[in-house]
Amino acid sequence: MGGAPLEVSLTSYYDVLGVSRDTSESEVRVRFRLLAREGHPDRFREAAEKKAAEERFQLLTEAVNVLTNPARRKAHDLELDKNRPISQDPAALARIYLAKGVKAYREGNFPDAITQFDLAVKHWDKDAKAFHYLALACMKVVGQVRRGVDAIEAAIKLDGNNALFHRDAGKLFIQAGLNSKAERHLEQALSWLPEDAETLKLLQEVRPKKGTSGERKTPSGIFGRKG
Repeated sequence: MGGAPLEVSLTSYYDVLGVSRDTSESEVRVRFRLLAREGHPDRFREAAEKKAAEERFQLLTEAVNVLTNPARRKAHDLELDKNRPISQDPAALARIYLAKGVKAYREGNFPDAITQFDLAVKHWDKDAKAFHYLALACMKVVGQVRRGVDAIEAAIKLDGNNALFHRDAGKLFIQAGLNSKAERHLEQALSWLPEDAETLKLLQEVRPKKGTSGERKTPSGIFGRKG
């Protein structure tokens, strides 16, 4: 009985692209271009990652072809309506997307993981763990650091006493070149995990960048002086 919602979520082209059913054709194309650019097979070198990216790219292409064709989109909508459960619990749907995202993450398909985690938090925005997973996936994809920062901040807002969230926030802020914010989160993590080797190592990466004048340099130096 619980299998029906899972089947619908896996076959919905709206879910593949992470758009709603009232999204316009032009918006569908924009979303497709974004996801295709993020997860294009040419961006991956390892054979397994490249194969997963190729399969994902093919699915994205099928989705955009259906949703930008009025007749095919109408038929797809009718099929979804025919198989849709009488009631859908947003939290239950979010758990389905979360599980699918975790599977994609473990397989190294990080763009797909981002899409699934993003759907999870859109359906249910009260699960700190889902935001945390979204942040972790964003760390793995070029150009997604800002999105990851937003996700980890949302996770911390929901569960501010989680040391792992603060530690991973430190990682993201380091990637973003915001070392002072990174240090604050890492110190917070260390207050709960005083002997955590990874947190201590990350703090060492941040703190030595203080010059004699108190200047803190970022990896790229684009933020200039602080003080």
